[in-house]
Amino acid sequence: QVQLVDSGGGSVQAGGSLTLSCVASGFTFSTHNMKWYRQAPRKERELVAAISPSGGTTNLADSVKGRFTISRDNSKNTVSLQMNSLKPEDTAVYYCNTAWGPSINIWGQGTQVTVSS
Repeated sequence: QVQLVDSGGGSVQAGGSLTLSCVASGFTFSTHNMKWYRQAPRKERELVAAISPSGGTTNLADSVKGRFTISRDNSKNTVSLQMNSLKPEDTAVYYCNTAWGPSINIWGQGTQVTVSS
């Protein structure tokens, strides 16, 4: 069974840090691009970060560059999102994601991040 399990969300004050984790199972993790998305209330889901199968290439949304880092450990089937200098506008549900074939997306269940000012 292909599955992504997100964890690590919580409530922090502005300027704080959190690390999100996503554990994958049911597929060959080391061959997949992995992504983190987020969705704030009443907003579209947006791509936050992406990482290549080897971890050698990463991409971050402009809104999080310099504050967030995406990484992966292929030996543990895990992708992480380190979030520093959090802002209230980072408040959202964060989802781990990978593509399954040309037209199917696999999503984690989501983990809530709340940043208070």
